Amino acid sequence: MSPDDDVPIVEIEDAIDLHGFQPRDIPSVVQSYLEAAWAKGFTEVRLIHGRGKGVQRARVQQLLRSSPYVADFADAPPTRGGWGATLVWLRGEPGGCGTD
Repeated sequence: MSPDDDVPIVEIEDAIDLHGFQPRDIPSVVQSYLEAAWAKGFTEVRLIHGRGKGVQRARVQQLLRSSPYVADFADAPPTRGGWGATLVWLRGEPGGCGTD
């Protein structure tokens, strides 16, 4: 049994709930998710980080500011999670986000 046998394969959807991840893992999870969503052709995704005191929201949005995959982002409307989630608009076609 190799170490890779323990790595779950998760289908990329248009939203990810970050509650199930350790805070220390959030940066790599968000970056990997954005890359995979962009490669799959999504133009909008939702990151669910929770409301709490806003620490995780601020951390996630800081990551979004520096991501080459992100065109824009904003707090979700109340019907989609309010400030407990962030909507992210991804850049156009794969290969067009400055990763070459």
